[in-house]
Amino acid sequence: MKQGGIIVLAAVLALVCGILAKNFLSAGATDEPMALPMFSLPDLAGKQHSIEEWQGKIRVINFWGTWCPPCRKEIPEFIALQQEYAAKGVVVIGIAIDDAQAVADYSAKAKINYPLLIAPDEGVALSHQLGNDVDAVPFTIIVDWHGTIIHRHPGVFSKEQILAVVLPLLE
Repeated sequence: MKQGGIIVLAAVLALVCGILAKNFLSAGATDEPMALPMFSLPDLAGKQHSIEEWQGKIRVINFWGTWCPPCRKEIPEFIALQQEYAAKGVVVIGIAIDDAQAVADYSAKAKINYPLLIAPDEGVALSHQLGNDVDAVPFTIIVDWHGTIIHRHPGVFSKEQILAVVLPLLE
């Protein structure tokens, strides 16, 4: 009887842990709409860019760092997305939580073809403001034509996953 009770207790504990883990891991991925707040950040040359510069486009905004292996893993998919869908009104915007020189070096090596903004200090706070509740990097949001955040995704975001959100907006 004691062994059976331990097995039941272990099963209940495993179930509770699984539910908590699922809720924690999915806490950052949400589709609750929110207006994109206005902000400005410098590019690699130090020129300030307002996020309004890309108003009227579908914006895929990705917070990343050169020091982050999962971030580097998804960059080729963002490059392909930018290349294939820019003419249809989609723009990828990278916000690097990193040093400008490290970003410039990595960008040249990776041949990044989308706008890069630099936010080594304020990038973390901005990602929190935009819904990054789990401190994930990479962290990506998708903003519709009207400037509404329609999707948030902590962690690696594949091109297929992005297109599942973006393609219906293009129809």
